[in-house]
Amino acid sequence: MNVLITGGGSGIGAACARRFAGQGDAVAVNGRRAAPVEALARELGGVAICGDCSDPAEAGRIVTTAVRELGGLDCVVLNAGVSHSGTVLEQTPESWRAVMSANLDGAFLIARAALPALIERRGAIVSVASQAARRVGPRSAAYCTSKAAMVMLTQTIAVDFGPLGVRANAVCPAWTRTAMADAAMDELAASRGIDREGAYREANAAVPARRAAEPDEVAALVVWLASPQASYLNGAVIPLDGGAGLVDAATLAFAPETE
Repeated sequence: MNVLITGGGSGIGAACARRFAGQGDAVAVNGRRAAPVEALARELGGVAICGDCSDPAEAGRIVTTAVRELGGLDCVVLNAGVSHSGTVLEQTPESWRAVMSANLDGAFLIARAALPALIERRGAIVSVASQAARRVGPRSAAYCTSKAAMVMLTQTIAVDFGPLGVRANAVCPAWTRTAMADAAMDELAASRGIDREGAYREANAAVPARRAAEPDEVAALVVWLASPQASYLNGAVIPLDGGAGLVDAATLAFAPETE
C-alpha cells in the first residue's frame, strides 16, 4: 500500500507513519517543518515532502510528488491541523482563518488533488478529526467548527466517490498525548498549580477510561480503516474517546467518590 500522511512529522501523524511502514507499506510524510518530516522519512525509508497543504499550489505539488515517488496512492491520511483557543468574541478574523485554513482548507485541497489517484486504485481517505467535531468544549469556537466541517467534508467524499471505489472515514480522538495536547495541559497546569500529569488526570477525570489516548492507539485505528478489513466501512465517524461521549455531564454530581 502507498500512503500519504499530512501533518506527519510528529504526534498522531508520525505514529500512523510508523504503523504503516511497520507492516511494509510505502509512506510519504508531509509537514510544514522540514526537520521532523525528513528525520521520520529517513527512519522509515519513506519520502519526505515538506510544504503547506493549505496552499492550493503546494497541495497539488505534495500530492503529485507522493504519486510520482511512491508509484501511486492507495490511502491519504488527512491529519494536519492547528488550534487557537477562544470564544467567537475572542477569536480574531486572523486566528479564525488560520484554524480553518490548516484544518479544513488543507484537508479539502489535499483530498481534491489526491482523488484522481485514489479513484484509479480504489483507495481510501482517513481523516483525523477530533472529539471536538462531536462535542463542544469551552473556548473552542474555531477548532470545533473546523473539525465538524472536516467530518462533513469526509462524508461528502464517501457519498460522491463511493460508487467509484473510494472510501472515506473519519476518526475522532479525544485528548491524545501529543505536543499540542501537552501544551494545552501545561496551560491548565499553570492555572491550577499542578503539573502536566495532574492536568491530564483532571482533564480526563470524567472519562470512563480515566486517561488520554496514546498516538499509537489512534494510529492503529487509522491503519485498520485503510485496510481491506474495513472494505465495507464508508462515511463512518468513529469516536476514539475512552467512553467520554457516553457521559451525561448533568449527572456527574451524583457519581460516587471512588478516586
